[in-house]
Amino acid sequence: MIVWQADFYKHLSQENKQNTTWNLIICNEQKGEIVYQSSCQQSEANSSWLIGQLEPFIKEYSPDIIKVFRPQCLSLFQLVEEKLGVKIEGTRRTPQLKQILKEKYPNSIKLEQAPPQPIPESLWGDKWRFAAFKAGDFFDYFSDRPIPIKDLSEELNPINLGIASDINIPGVVIYGGRQSMYLARWFAENQPVSLNYIPTDINQSGGLILESGLVDRWILLTFEDSEMAESAQQYEQQKEESQGLHFLLIQPDDSGMTQTGIWLLKQEEI
Repeated sequence: MIVWQADFYKHLSQENKQNTTWNLIICNEQKGEIVYQSSCQQSEANSSWLIGQLEPFIKEYSPDIIKVFRPQCLSLFQLVEEKLGVKIEGTRRTPQLKQILKEKYPNSIKLEQAPPQPIPESLWGDKWRFAAFKAGDFFDYFSDRPIPIKDLSEELNPINLGIASDINIPGVVIYGGRQSMYLARWFAENQPVSLNYIPTDINQSGGLILESGLVDRWILLTFEDSEMAESAQQYEQQKEESQGLHFLLIQPDDSGMTQTGIWLLKQEEI
């Protein structure tokens, strides 16, 4: 499979503040190497220019997927998808391209984010808890179970990340009750990326912020309990030990018999 990571972004010249260009850069995900780059003046930066640049290149190499992390150019690439038939995937997980951009244009990958929003009250389940699975058991256990909604990317497989089998992979389990499938579908539509503990004040209150989509943030949980805050701090410590890898699991109840949705998560740079 040929997978590209692409970006098309506005670049303001440091030498000439009046000269604003748009840079197109594409790298091969497997090798992390630039395979194509070009630029144009701001007046030319539109879908027609982008399609004109990509059409011969796509016809020659026939990529299966082009991944795009920047919201501002995703709609332009989606027009490429309609015109040229190549699959476009909006995702934060473009580490190879971001590393190239960081080295060439250090300020080009920082994206603006709005304040986190509360998830709709109609979605909330019965209860929740922190949990952990051994890295060596996690993938085999969940990949073989009949879970309706499942996002266990091979690139986040603990084995592929070189995580020792006895390391704990921390996570959050939500018991959705009758709302379990409705809640899991909402998460699937919003593409979870990471789930982070944010302390709010010295009184041990805090919450869990869900990073999702390309730049979205949601207030998933809040609590005012010192014991819960201690568990949340332990959760963050375990994330450091697991290279940031963690999970979100939704199931109807605490019987452990059935699960509705499972996601492997990892913080991605914005």
